[in-house]
Amino acid sequence: MVDDLDRQLAHCLSVSPRATFSQIAAVLGVSDQTVARRYRRLRSTGLLHVVGLENRKKSGSLGWFLRLRCVPGAGSGIGAALARRPDTAWVQLLSGDTEVLCSLRSDAREGPDSLLAKLPRGGRVVEVSAHSLLHMFTVIPGGLGFLAVLPPEQVAPLRSPPASDPADRSNGPLSEADRALLGPLGVDGRMSHADLAAATGWSESSVRRRLEQLAGSGRMYFHLQLDLPAFGFRSAAWLWLSVPPSELQAVGKALAGFPEVAYAAACTGPANLAACVICHSDQELYQFLTDKVGGIEVIDRIETSPIIRTLKQASVMLTAGA
Repeated sequence: MVDDLDRQLAHCLSVSPRATFSQIAAVLGVSDQTVARRYRRLRSTGLLHVVGLENRKKSGSLGWFLRLRCVPGAGSGIGAALARRPDTAWVQLLSGDTEVLCSLRSDAREGPDSLLAKLPRGGRVVEVSAHSLLHMFTVIPGGLGFLAVLPPEQVAPLRSPPASDPADRSNGPLSEADRALLGPLGVDGRMSHADLAAATGWSESSVRRRLEQLAGSGRMYFHLQLDLPAFGFRSAAWLWLSVPPSELQAVGKALAGFPEVAYAAACTGPANLAACVICHSDQELYQFLTDKVGGIEVIDRIETSPIIRTLKQASVMLTAGA
């Protein structure tokens, strides 16, 4: 059961995923012990989870979307098989049980062709389209807008100022040493410096310094994942929009500015802009489409694909609905 304090804690963690329990307690006006107890309950029951991820925008490759249309009843099995693969970043079941959407990891060396060649045979997949990601408009969340339940001034102490002189200005793939550090953070983004030092063989000071460098330079970020229905979000969808190329940047930025939009990216294919929208209800989604998206006159065409279930998020498998 999720209550108002749980929602406030989720809001704080979306703003600062690695904030200490004492920092969050000061914002919420409760004790450190209360925050720690709430967080551990939410995490242990799979309702809330923090992960540390590489910023694909900085790595030089944003990866791919794959949309697979399946015969009725086949989507769940195909999605589960894709979720078990290490080269998929996340997997969702769309539009009933007839469509699967997955994101291919940016560091997958063989690209979408290798994955497509290994899809189940027998006619269960009737159509596949691959979409290269060209630009992300929402990549490092400064607080997921749809989770906001506290006024901006209350959570302001949790917001970190931008690094004035990040030590790591490089682009391209991360080093093997950095990946050894990000590996444990992909499982638990709130892992302590001491535990990270034990996992990597580094000193605590080296762990702390390198994390500050990677986060400060934008090479990595921390992200809050949660069971959306448990927090009251029961209507989510992907929007596939076609806009004139000259308007792509403006429309992408406009979409990213709406609190309901958790993700927006320019991509190849018949639709050149994809956005993931999170709402409390179908009525709220309808109002978002008519009032906000409908107000962007330059959109030529829009397709809406309801998200039925999320099978995999980032680096961990979840079975919670979305």
